[in-house]
Amino acid sequence: MSSVEPLGAGRVEGRELDQEMRSSFLDYAMSVIVSRALPDVRDGLKPVHRRVLYGMHETGMQPSRPYKKCARIVGEVMGSYHPHGDTAIYDALVRLAQDFSMRYPLVDGQGNFGSVDGDPAAAMRYTECR
Repeated sequence: MSSVEPLGAGRVEGRELDQEMRSSFLDYAMSVIVSRALPDVRDGLKPVHRRVLYGMHETGMQPSRPYKKCARIVGEVMGSYHPHGDTAIYDALVRLAQDFSMRYPLVDGQGNFGSVDGDPAAAMRYTECR
């Protein structure tokens, strides 16, 4: 039997502040990169892209249905699935609609969704998608 006793309630382990900050920040940064920033190898989508597509599916958007304002989709996704801000959601939606960004565009966009030259997309209140 070993004589090492586990840390119990009320015990404080002393650590250097800079070492704790380094290890904590590195752990957090790696978790963000692995879970959010890198596309999934199975389908090439980030979680925000997946949430946009799921939100569009849940609202009944299909290729045979009429276009809806992108602001409506962004609001639905932000309210139900991705509470991090409308800019990130709209940028993901725009990327899914650009034929020069995706090999197979997953969103059918109507309006100004940007150009290859780097022109930005129009505001979400002016664009529509399905």
